[in-house]
Order: sequence, then structure tokens, then C-alpha cells
Amino acid sequence: MADQVYKVMPRHRVMVPYPPEVIAEIDKIVSRGKRTTFLVELAKREIKLNRQREALRAATGAWNTEDHPELAAGAARWVRQIRQESVKRSEKIR
Repeated sequence: MADQVYKVMPRHRVMVPYPPEVIAEIDKIVSRGKRTTFLVELAKREIKLNRQREALRAATGAWNTEDHPELAAGAARWVRQIRQESVKRSEKIR
């Protein structure tokens, strides 16, 4: 373990005022001295979710039903069909 190298991200100190009741709830969740880590991880998770939402919005309309008639009965049905075809092919090989 001594030869593991941990990269420390550069940090900028930012003062963000929180309502006392929010801080009290955070302190119930995390142990003393872990508040910053908790808030950074929470912010990272929200940033990731926001990027995913933006990507989904940007992709709206990219899928054209006419180009994929095999999915007209639903994607789940198509996946089952593809899997069944794979099983049949493997049975022929045996």
C-alpha cells in the first residue's frame, strides 16, 4: 500500500452559505470532517446527471421509427427474438 500514488485534485475554496437545517441533516449523514467530501461527491453526481439529461434532450428525434421497423412491436420483443435466434444457431453448431 505504501507505493500507491494518490492524485490530489487542485481545489478552490468557495464559501457557500447553507441553511442551518440543511447542515444539520448533512451532519446526520456524514461523520465529522467529511462534510466537504460529501458535498463534492453530491455535486459531481448532480453534474453527471445534468449532462446525461442534456444528452438525452440533444438526442431527441435522432431515432426514426421508419428506419427500424423491427422494433415496431417493441424493443423487448425484438431482443427476445434476437436471443432466441442466437440459441437456435448455437444448438445447430453442437
